[in-house]
Amino acid sequence: MRLSVAKKIATLLASLVLTGLATDRVSTAQLPLPNPVLVFTGQEFFQSSGKQRIRYRFTVDNSSAYPNELFAAAPDLPPCGSNTKASRTWVDLYDQGGKRLYGFCAFGSSNDLSQMWFALDADVIPPSWIYIELTDRKTNTKYKSNLAETTM
Repeated sequence: MRLSVAKKIATLLASLVLTGLATDRVSTAQLPLPNPVLVFTGQEFFQSSGKQRIRYRFTVDNSSAYPNELFAAAPDLPPCGSNTKASRTWVDLYDQGGKRLYGFCAFGSSNDLSQMWFALDADVIPPSWIYIELTDRKTNTKYKSNLAETTM
């Protein structure tokens, strides 16, 4: 049996509508977040307690991929020392061997990922490479970065 052009168009439109309805009911679950892309941004010499020190600064190149809600205050989660309003996500810096160098537990937004650093006495040789881990304490999810050099 031959379908007329009008019936073919009506069948095609009905199929498109049904497909649209079917896909409208598909879960809108969040896609997993990417791993952070860590980049060295420079060194800063400073003095602390009479000692010459060097601050090694880093940024996360894809920080805009992380929603600010990850860095909201989370008083319902364990505190960071005496800070009872520490953020939901903590950021830790590690040398290439896994030794923790420093951490941040009170970032307020993903923009703060551009202000990470660790400091060493000026006479201490820094690790050649470091990485960071973002730990979402609400979901117990970790995001590990690439290795980034500590010099330009």
